Amino acid sequence: MDYPPISFSVSRFKQERLTEQILNHTIDFPWLATQFIIFIFITRLSQKIKHVNLFHFVTFRQAVLPSSGQIVHNIQQRYWNSMEFRILSTDGNARRGIIKTQRGDINTPAFMPVGTLGTVKAMSPDELKEIGAEIILGNTYHLYLRPGTDVITELGGLHKFMNWERPILTDSGGFQVFSLAAIRDIKKTGVHFRSHIDGSPHFIGPIEAMKIQGILGSDIAMVFDECIPYPSSFEYAAKSIELTTSWARICKDHQNEKQALFGIVQGGMYKDLRRKSTEDLINIGFDGYAVGGVSVGEPKEEMHEIIYFNAPLLPPDKPRYLMGIGDFSDMLGAVDAGFDMFDCVMPTRNARNGTLFTSLGRVSIKREEFKYDDNPLDPECACYTCRNYSRGYLRHLFLSREILSMRLNTLHNLFFYLNFFKNMRESIIEKTFMDFRKKWETIIT
Repeated sequence: MDYPPISFSVSRFKQERLTEQILNHTIDFPWLATQFIIFIFITRLSQKIKHVNLFHFVTFRQAVLPSSGQIVHNIQQRYWNSMEFRILSTDGNARRGIIKTQRGDINTPAFMPVGTLGTVKAMSPDELKEIGAEIILGNTYHLYLRPGTDVITELGGLHKFMNWERPILTDSGGFQVFSLAAIRDIKKTGVHFRSHIDGSPHFIGPIEAMKIQGILGSDIAMVFDECIPYPSSFEYAAKSIELTTSWARICKDHQNEKQALFGIVQGGMYKDLRRKSTEDLINIGFDGYAVGGVSVGEPKEEMHEIIYFNAPLLPPDKPRYLMGIGDFSDMLGAVDAGFDMFDCVMPTRNARNGTLFTSLGRVSIKREEFKYDDNPLDPECACYTCRNYSRGYLRHLFLSREILSMRLNTLHNLFFYLNFFKNMRESIIEKTFMDFRKKWETIIT
């Protein structure tokens, strides 16, 4: 086969044509590989570039097109991190989609159980799979401090370490650095802090956060960001988003192979800063976009206003993740605004404290009225707890501080959340989401 000669002109391959060929698998890879070999030969002879990578080659191929970064991102999305997102149905702004990863599919809207330290408290990985969990969370800050990256490296990465073969999303640890660390010193390169465990000194910046997440081997990583407190002044919030954007850019430059990377929008309760943060992240280009800095103490009205403001600013063809939200009415509102992914400790933490979510509303299982109650916790629930145990028994376990209480309560709450999201996805397909929302808001508020 005769291969066309290498050219530095953009006329041979327009940006749109190259992108189309990459996405449709029609690009002529043999002659593209030939060009790459010659490119390496030229750069080595000139010694202008010491470490050749895909970014240099795309710049070479596209004659330094201003938007060649988007081509690089398309190549990465298809051939590097192997994460794809498709919207299957919509109802208003509510989206029913699917995120495809190498370790499995994630149906959206999705609730992600939180496994901060490599475990969802009181649950085994098999139990999580049985109740329908398709993805869980791990936390960079906590796992870095304990057990440490050396242990996780030696034992084969986070998936093998915890015996979970489905997708994992890791938070970058930014929120925990700013909320848990006893002493911290913020620099342009990152944050010096002391461990909340033993007071030992540490440093995490965007490079370190990406390195740790690479060692963990999560399927979706988050950029390192500053989560500002509520309230914060406009001046502080503006300075913070500049720092967060610069860190996001560094994270993007250090993105790990076969690991999707989400940017995080910040800006406090200031809409113009939220808009700027969103635009800056889109210009960098990420596999998905998260909205952080909500549910940090602000009134519900302000939180909902930011949720509805920020959602339509995000790219419609990327997953949208609202971080740290687990209240049912808040999640329903966020899905209505167009968000796809959620996480929160509410179902597990409330379970351990005896508060359970049911089709009849919240139940405090320690109440005296359940002492002689032989009925299942929720007659409409098909979880193991509700199929096998009475309210009276669950009350007895909780008051006796039995470990089984935490396990049965947690299993039920997580099953309830995951089943709630399953039914919500079906309502979007059936174009009855608003009816679904109205029904549940009367039950769970």
